[in-house]
Amino acid sequence: MRRSPIGDILDVNGVAVHVRQDGAGPPVLLLHGYCGSVHWFDRLTPGLSAAHRVIRVDLLGHGCTGGSSGLDPVSQARMLAGVLDTLDVEDVLVAGHSFGADVALALAGLSPRVGSLVLIGQAPDYSYASFPPGSPVLLPMVSSLVRLIAHRRWVRFAARFRRVSWFDDPLQDLVDHAVTAPAMARVVLVDRARRLAFSPLDAQVAALGLPCLVILGRRDRFYDCDKTFARYSAVGARVEVVEGAGHSPFLERPGEVARLLREFRA
Repeated sequence: MRRSPIGDILDVNGVAVHVRQDGAGPPVLLLHGYCGSVHWFDRLTPGLSAAHRVIRVDLLGHGCTGGSSGLDPVSQARMLAGVLDTLDVEDVLVAGHSFGADVALALAGLSPRVGSLVLIGQAPDYSYASFPPGSPVLLPMVSSLVRLIAHRRWVRFAARFRRVSWFDDPLQDLVDHAVTAPAMARVVLVDRARRLAFSPLDAQVAALGLPCLVILGRRDRFYDCDKTFARYSAVGARVEVVEGAGHSPFLERPGEVARLLREFRA
């Protein structure tokens, strides 16, 4: 399935990377999660771009960047370090959602251009995650089905009747899922579980010593909010809870999340 870029395609060490920029001012880099794209921040960006240079990037294996290798957080971070070097930005606030939080922390460990961090909707590890049973097996099967049907006309017609959509295009999340590299399922559900068990994100936050804000949704269906709050607070991160929101609070409460980011960046 072909995608239409809404930004520039940058050559970063021989890789074509989709980058969207809006506004001017102190730089904010927004990183989506698994099966996401730059479009996941369409509702959040207007609340930031009046006073900030908002940079959005499609991660490797996602959106208009594509690719099927180098999908782990460190490899993603190397690509993003190249993006920051190309754009020549300093003291960047990097905000990562879900899997993007892993990438944000890896980027902070590689690039001196990162000045502060925001982790959104992500627990330190999978020790109390509540994923559906059999996810490592079922998700690749579901992804294959989505890739087959996402472009069908009847699917787009049916999407008009979805009860809730957080995107201008009601098929946005389905299309983003369809173009995500199949290998990402293993990276997120298998390799990531092992990696986080060895090096939890709260331990990484403590080791980096950078200013860190964590934004959680009270109704996150994947991770217990109170447990996540306690663990990040224990390592000195500022933690904010968005009431009534789930795993992606910037979709459900973009104004509130934009305010938190503005205050923290200031």
